[in-house]
Amino acid sequence: MSTQNPGPPDQPDSGGTPPVFGSGGHPVGEPRPGRMARQEPGVTQPRPPTVGEARARDKARKQAEEAQRAAAAAAEEKKRNRKRVMIGGVAIVGVAALVGGGYLAYRAITAPDQVTASCVQIDENGQEVVVPDDKCGEGQANFRSEGSSSGGHGGGLLILGWPQYRYHYGGTPTIGKPPTGGTSVKPRNAEIKTKTGTTVQRGGLGSKSTGGSSGS
Repeated sequence: MSTQNPGPPDQPDSGGTPPVFGSGGHPVGEPRPGRMARQEPGVTQPRPPTVGEARARDKARKQAEEAQRAAAAAAEEKKRNRKRVMIGGVAIVGVAALVGGGYLAYRAITAPDQVTASCVQIDENGQEVVVPDDKCGEGQANFRSEGSSSGGHGGGLLILGWPQYRYHYGGTPTIGKPPTGGTSVKPRNAEIKTKTGTTVQRGGLGSKSTGGSSGS
């Protein structure tokens, strides 16, 4: 009597090779699902850059340095241009001030002084009092001109009679009161007029007295 080992039970043919599982129950030959590694500060070391990353970083660094140098050069050029403009403006103002100052100095030297004359009355005792301007001037009675101590009529004081009249120059004249300040000596080369507009002497070098003629 022969004994036969029974074979494995019949299994349905699925038409493929059944999967083989490895350790952990994952099928061998199939990709494992991804997992996230935990990073700890001070423990986990950064991954060194690849060659491509290193080149990109170096290129970006060079571009940043070039941009920084270009910005610095532009700022320096702008600063120089502003300085040139300021220096040019100061030079123009200086020239204008010099020309203006020279003109004012020239005018101060050449322009005649302006003096106001007032008419004063002199009595027999030599007392003076300011009177209206129409009492003075060539042709007025008892007017004492500058050319003579006795008057413009060529005679002495007695010939002129009293009271006599003459001009007083400068000061603070008040009609009815003695003149305050000023002088009885006519200033040379000065332009002299009365308050009423009568020209006593035209100003400038070589000026000549008009003797109190009316003018502008």
